[in-house]
Amino acid sequence: MAANNKIREEEVKNKVRDDFFSLYDATPILGDIDFAVTLRNDNTPQLFDKEFFLWAEAKAGKNADIYASFIQLILTIGKARTHEHYPPSHFLGAFDEEKIAFIEFHHFYEVLYQNDFNWNVTPSDHQTKEFKQLYELLSDKLRSEIKLFYYDRDKKELKKFIRTNFKLGKERTQGINITKNNFIFVFQKWVDIVKPSIAVDWDDIPPTSVADFFFADLISRNDYTLREELAVLLRGNEYRILEGFKTKGTPLFSEAMFNDKKKAYKQFWNKYIRPPRKEFLDIIMERRDLLIPQDLRRYQGAFFTPPIWVQKSQEYLEKELGENWQSEYYVWDCCAGTGNLLFGLTEPYRIYASTLINADVQVMKERIKEKSLNLIESHVFQFDFLNDPFTKLPQSLKEIIHNPEKRKKLIVYINPPYAEASDVRTLHGGNAKNAVEQSYTNKKYANVLGQGNAELFVQFLTRIYDEISSCVLAEFSKLKILQGPHFSNFRSFFRAKLGGFFCVPANSFDNVKGDFPIGFMIWHTDQKEVFSEATADVYNSGGEKIGEKTFSTYNNDRYINEWIKPYRASKTDNTVIGKFPFKGNDFQNQRLIQIVQPEMSYNKEAGQFYINHTNLIISCVYFAVRKTVPATWLNDRDQFTAPNDGWKDDKEFQTNCLVYTIFCNHILNEYGINHWIPYSEKEVGARDRFDSTFMYDFINGHHSHQPTTPNGEPSLWDEEEEPTNQPIVFSNEAKAVMDAGRELWKYYHSQTNSNPNASYYEIRLYFQGTKTTPKGKEVMNPDSSDQRYTELNRQLRDCIKELAKKIEPKVYEYGFLKK
Repeated sequence: MAANNKIREEEVKNKVRDDFFSLYDATPILGDIDFAVTLRNDNTPQLFDKEFFLWAEAKAGKNADIYASFIQLILTIGKARTHEHYPPSHFLGAFDEEKIAFIEFHHFYEVLYQNDFNWNVTPSDHQTKEFKQLYELLSDKLRSEIKLFYYDRDKKELKKFIRTNFKLGKERTQGINITKNNFIFVFQKWVDIVKPSIAVDWDDIPPTSVADFFFADLISRNDYTLREELAVLLRGNEYRILEGFKTKGTPLFSEAMFNDKKKAYKQFWNKYIRPPRKEFLDIIMERRDLLIPQDLRRYQGAFFTPPIWVQKSQEYLEKELGENWQSEYYVWDCCAGTGNLLFGLTEPYRIYASTLINADVQVMKERIKEKSLNLIESHVFQFDFLNDPFTKLPQSLKEIIHNPEKRKKLIVYINPPYAEASDVRTLHGGNAKNAVEQSYTNKKYANVLGQGNAELFVQFLTRIYDEISSCVLAEFSKLKILQGPHFSNFRSFFRAKLGGFFCVPANSFDNVKGDFPIGFMIWHTDQKEVFSEATADVYNSGGEKIGEKTFSTYNNDRYINEWIKPYRASKTDNTVIGKFPFKGNDFQNQRLIQIVQPEMSYNKEAGQFYINHTNLIISCVYFAVRKTVPATWLNDRDQFTAPNDGWKDDKEFQTNCLVYTIFCNHILNEYGINHWIPYSEKEVGARDRFDSTFMYDFINGHHSHQPTTPNGEPSLWDEEEEPTNQPIVFSNEAKAVMDAGRELWKYYHSQTNSNPNASYYEIRLYFQGTKTTPKGKEVMNPDSSDQRYTELNRQLRDCIKELAKKIEPKVYEYGFLKK
């Protein structure tokens, strides 16, 4: 069957090649990419020198999910890093027997250049977590940007599209155009080839400024940089480097020569056409942030705010401050980057933009001259907001800040950096942790910031609130300042009234990775109010409003870990059957809450909750509550809290939690006795006795089901109940899990080399086996060649999902989570 599919897919490729790409070379083989299109006979001997028009995924048949095909293609490219070995194609594509679709490559920059994504999955496996993650992330972008053609219906339009966008002609034989699709590739090759030939001590050049040498080359003709305002200028055989400004504003330059008589420079740039066309150059200049190493982008706040959120934030400012807000208020973006947050504002004489890096100032000034940024040059300046005194500000801005009445009409409008001391490694000027923690602002407000001192954006908010009091603060940031327990000190200090408020997925921002919300909040710092709760409008990554969500501080709540701690057993208790770590109270730590053997070393730095028969039920309630509600980008900062008393009388809820936990723990027989087998040997046809029948006995009433507390602490119930010693009665959903599990255990124990004491994880491991990742880590395979096992395991997992759905509403009803 597989062979037939392969032949049919080849036939589809051949037909598409003959019908629509006969004027091109559609035969190059680039790793596992199905279909690549470039120029025919362009005299470039190597594939890495060619200019590609299309990389595409091909499918047999007519029923392929076109979006899934694009995701598979992106995974294929990302896994092989094809875009780093060859100039990226103008378009990515996907086609089958009846249709073909195109989308420009540049839409996937941020996805392909993220460094915390697992690219080592099989691209054709559409069931992996990574495939589903990309599908969810990119589906809106694909729906809005792809150009889709059906061969029969749209034949003329398709040929015209190819003819218009896959251009032939003399210009293409003179060199490769530098476009919005390939400029990152060109820069990376320039770093490898040209940069080492420039005679400067790169240790003395900030990593963020390497791009300035590239721009000096890029925006040049006949080895002469065409724009005088850039921080680095190419002048024939040398570079002039802008070091600073003298008192009267006269530029101060140093020079750098080539150390190879320009050999590498000439060999490299002979392949390309310079300067790029204006429409591409504008985009390249605007996206200078993509040429900065990612860890530095985090520190400097180089998070390019997507235009969709820029526009949305300005809509909320208008709702909050009135339709004439731009003519009535002043605006200062004190971490402006290249100025994109200010795009669309109409009153340039009332707007100020400052940024940490002088090269970004030069880019903004260039954008002003090109009319792509509506500011005035004298209001754009270099300023280190966390360290510099306000005496360095332009006089007109100082007058606003020092005038109480004008200050009320100042909007500090920012998307500040999201760096933490723990997640940035190397910065120019020293250790990342020191760079984050040891700013002037951090030192001044150390007592106020508390444990929030590692967050740069909190340092920005703190200085603005205290030193520009009574201004309006309009900012994008993480929502931990509203909910995080480590930010209680900050909330006590930052007493401002929250007005307009919306939140969006963090990964809808370029260079921001992770499933958590970013909020846009408008704070009135002249109205003193301690934040307790607010409701935000919620938008998906496509800008569509999908609902509302209330965020609160939890100041008056008791967290779930405080609630459960009194009921833990002693580590030395010889009846202990498992343990789990106290790892946070929120969804960020959901995957780390696992029940393991008492002997296993797991999250040693966290406190350990030990489980025995007296606290088994409450342990399972805790575990199921933490695991059954899916973690999403929107609930990422939500905290689990101590419940009301409703759950105590809900025996069905308790039993559902028990069954869920039995089948979702991470018990491994290699670390000790497995006490979590819910069946008897006879039920499942085991080849030998189990080392422990604890769970089977517990289910059948041979242990007390009554949770108690050790050391004479108060019971969960007001009065002790007598144990009934009756077998547990299961809900329909729990019974379905037990029945499905029994069939899987039976099948496993029918194998000749089965282990009587195997846990569910070990049964899966037996049938699925392991593989070694490129990083040397051994992981379980996602599936098995044993079809009987696959079906039994699917049935069990489906039943577990239904049981989780039964438990989830109770999590909110009993107050473990707030709606």
